Amino acid sequence: MIDKDKIEKAVVSIIKAIGEDPGREGLVGTPRRIAEMYAEVFAGSYQDPKEELKVGFEEEHHEMVVFKDIPFYSMCEHHFLPFYGLVHIGYIPSGRVVGASKMARVVEIIAKRPQLQERLTTLIADTIVEVLQPQGVAVVVQAEHLCMTMRGIKKPGSNIVTSATRGLFRKRPATRSEFLALIQGKQP
Repeated sequence: MIDKDKIEKAVVSIIKAIGEDPGREGLVGTPRRIAEMYAEVFAGSYQDPKEELKVGFEEEHHEMVVFKDIPFYSMCEHHFLPFYGLVHIGYIPSGRVVGASKMARVVEIIAKRPQLQERLTTLIADTIVEVLQPQGVAVVVQAEHLCMTMRGIKKPGSNIVTSATRGLFRKRPATRSEFLALIQGKQP
């Protein structure tokens, strides 16, 4: 689990290293607040997203199901700065479907880890394939990275888009096109 005491001590060291006084009124509670924040934003490190998909329903539904515009927040493992955006998931069940909140929980658990967007996208797709064994899965993630907007190149509004396709979404261009049209709000 997350060791909040170690985080607090490390933050005190950082505050001193930047030339500030950790005893100053505005900074006194900062180490504790950051430790609590890290416990929250990295909570997915100790959760298994597969557990969320184990409860489902046999519906013999074999048509595409799309979960669109699932918001997420994650932390870039390179700079420990946030990246955030939207996840779109499509899958073609092999009969078994899951409740809408389950996909959002999968996204949240995987996002709440030190992460790379490419890995986030792949892990969401692979988790769904492993547990639901659908005919196909497609995941598109669009995100803005603060490591690119507030530091370094400083290009706010820039987005990175990643995708992962499995099964029918990879094999059939028409299936992939239908998914992309649906997440863009167009009629397939």
